[in-house]
Amino acid sequence: QVQLVESGGGLVQAGGSLRLSCAASRIMFRLYTMGWYRQAPGKQRELVASITITGLTNYADSVKGRFTISRDNAKNTVYLQMNSLKPDDTAVYYCNADRADGIRLNYWGQGTQVTVSS
Repeated sequence: QVQLVESGGGLVQAGGSLRLSCAASRIMFRLYTMGWYRQAPGKQRELVASITITGLTNYADSVKGRFTISRDNAKNTVYLQMNSLKPDDTAVYYCNADRADGIRLNYWGQGTQVTVSS
């Protein structure tokens, strides 16, 4: 079955950096808009960043200028480079794949914990 496997989370001090990766398998990766979402305790899941099949990117206002999303279609992998991390960035980060050609297919990864200490 389809798998999205996130990695790269962990504990980091405020101001530090982390790079998340999401490796996809058993999907035609190049046909999917890829996104990173996060969910903090007691809060709703929110979109952090997304990248379309043509490479157009979109960011939440709270992460603009600090986070960068990218994709490598040859490796079926999407990345999230997170710099200047803040305690408010603490959350479980989820990878999402959303089919972009009208076929309604959407997949989630299992999540990776990011904790930013002050």
